[in-house]
Amino acid sequence: MTKAKYQEIEEILRNKIISGHYKIGDLIPKEMDLVKNYNVSRPTISHAVQDLVNQGYLERRKHVGTIVKQTKISQEFTQVLQSYNSEMTEKGLTAQTQVLFFKKIPASKEVASALNLKENAQVYKLTRLRSVDQNPLVVVTTYLPADKLIDFEEIDFTKQSLYQELEQRELPIIHVKRKLEVKSADGMTADLLNIKEKDPVFYFHTYGYFKKELPMEYSIATYRGDENYFMIDLRK
Repeated sequence: MTKAKYQEIEEILRNKIISGHYKIGDLIPKEMDLVKNYNVSRPTISHAVQDLVNQGYLERRKHVGTIVKQTKISQEFTQVLQSYNSEMTEKGLTAQTQVLFFKKIPASKEVASALNLKENAQVYKLTRLRSVDQNPLVVVTTYLPADKLIDFEEIDFTKQSLYQELEQRELPIIHVKRKLEVKSADGMTADLLNIKEKDPVFYFHTYGYFKKELPMEYSIATYRGDENYFMIDLRK
């Protein structure tokens, strides 16, 4: 099938972005300059550029122009059980982890219910800021039953994967349930993720189970809405 002219221009511009000819933060030429460069109409250029904006490759900025932006990162964790580092490595990206909080605390009513514990039972609370290429993407707070995890506080989770550590202890997460909400970022979350307060964020509750459907993990993850999207692959 023959491509429409705007699709041809869109593909040319997209390839220039992917190849690095236009780098992140660069202004692309003005629409009238693109009209002259490709010998097409203004509506054709506008259509091509708008499609690339919709796809996340470009961003229009008032009084500035149209710039190349970092494309959103596809997160497959809605359908695959693997560590964040492993998922980012598969995409050719470099992940970083900063541990913001890690210690034993008494379980709140919500956490105790999620982990099938008595209220105030001891749990580990682990809060991590996950980034890609130094760009913060998600804040994750994870709760785990302390009585099953001897010497757990000695683990350096800036380097070690939580799921790999649990597997080494013969407590592998083999089944998860996740609940997704879209919320507005509060002030603290906005500061950590380098976004504006009240910007939209993806808010996931994860319930992780090991053998015999025993609860092992309760996590709350807040993902930037402007840098992530989630793949869901369904088959009958």
